[in-house]
Amino acid sequence: MLKKIFLASDHGGYRLKELVKDFLNKNKQPIEDLGCFSLDAVDYPDYAKLLSDKLKNDLNSQGILFCGTGIGISMAANRYSHIRAALCTTAEMASKSRKHNNANVLALGGRIITDSLATDIVNEFLNTDFEAGRHSLRVNKI
Repeated sequence: MLKKIFLASDHGGYRLKELVKDFLNKNKQPIEDLGCFSLDAVDYPDYAKLLSDKLKNDLNSQGILFCGTGIGISMAANRYSHIRAALCTTAEMASKSRKHNNANVLALGGRIITDSLATDIVNEFLNTDFEAGRHSLRVNKI
């Protein structure tokens, strides 16, 4: 069974969120869009919190966050103890974030990466499993 994916963005990540949402829908991935729903200016910490609250109540789910660079929204998300958000700019980073860090949230910069790179990163993130083993010891220290 596919995990549910929660999506959230600020206005800087809105366009990329919509593109990734379409990509996930085409691949029949269960999603829930938490906003924002336009290019009107909003505060990224509010959307990181919305996604964090959803993941706290659904530990089998994952999240994807978007802002202009991915930096601010990943920082805001990582303040919550159950979140391991990884800002990824390559598919290799996405793979390692899952394999070695058991990241449960992917952060992407809507003004930083191309559309095709974004879908490659998302695909890698969602289709890579945590290797556990020695990595579990390190993740448990976070």
